Amino acid sequence: MTEHPPTPETDLPTVRTAADLDGQPVAYSDTTTPLARAIEAELRARERVNFADPLPRPPRTRVMVVANQKGGVGKTTSTVNLAVALALGGQRVLVVDLDPQGNASTALAVDHRRGTPSSYDMLVDGLPVADVVQQHPDIPGLFVVPATIDLAGAEIELVSVVARETRLRKALAAYEPIGADSEERLDYVLIDCPPSLGLLTLNALVAGEEMLIPIQAEYYALEGLGQLIETVEMVRAHLNQSLSISTILITMYDGRTNLAAGVAEEVREHFKDQVLRTAIPRSVRVSEAPSYGQSVMTYDPGSPGALSYLEAAREMAIKGAAV
Repeated sequence: MTEHPPTPETDLPTVRTAADLDGQPVAYSDTTTPLARAIEAELRARERVNFADPLPRPPRTRVMVVANQKGGVGKTTSTVNLAVALALGGQRVLVVDLDPQGNASTALAVDHRRGTPSSYDMLVDGLPVADVVQQHPDIPGLFVVPATIDLAGAEIELVSVVARETRLRKALAAYEPIGADSEERLDYVLIDCPPSLGLLTLNALVAGEEMLIPIQAEYYALEGLGQLIETVEMVRAHLNQSLSISTILITMYDGRTNLAAGVAEEVREHFKDQVLRTAIPRSVRVSEAPSYGQSVMTYDPGSPGALSYLEAAREMAIKGAAV
């Protein structure tokens, strides 16, 4: 049988299967197409091989407030998954759970039963961050200040406290790993806010330097965005001049609908470079993960949701390192 020389149409790269990996990293030679890169990433993720290079560290600690007064936009989900993605990329990350529901604490598998030292004790009783922080049980470099049900009463209790809106800022300023010039320095502090614009969210806005706003790819999400921006402007004018909206993340994106594409286009047109190129798709795996006390990165690392959060975290890190 006569062998013909390979042509561009027939000389296709061999696609390796997960079984070919056999638990060992494989040198992939073809990364010239998006499909090839996607296959490589998914295979390595499914085998739990670290396919991503270490993320660049920012020049100083980035304190980011994850907020949106509209519920159900993926705020807590994004906080948890971005935190895990950053930590897996070699960053040192602290998640501060300010939502009384404690969903971020649940997804990050830390103790947040009533009586556990928590963000409530830090805000209301003035307990130092070092006394309430917990290390994630499985992921090095990931730390959590949990929220307990006691936090539900904090809004009322803080009303009569002097300088009530600066309690979190003072607590974080006194925590040595924030801003320290050492290997033990925290790279990111992600503050998960409740879906409201009360005193807890106000404390976060006063404490943070950047805002990360998850926006669901639907019309109603745009309506609430205007009110949030007005609140940010008020905080900047009176309480925290350094606060800025640095990152917009489009969540629950369904590329099959014209509505999602239209909302994404409108957001990108208005906020431009503040919007991450990566949108988070609708995913059953992303929704299931918290019920197992996990992020989607550990629950199903090869899923589209996990890979999207990994890429979003990479965008954030590269952008932050360039500042």
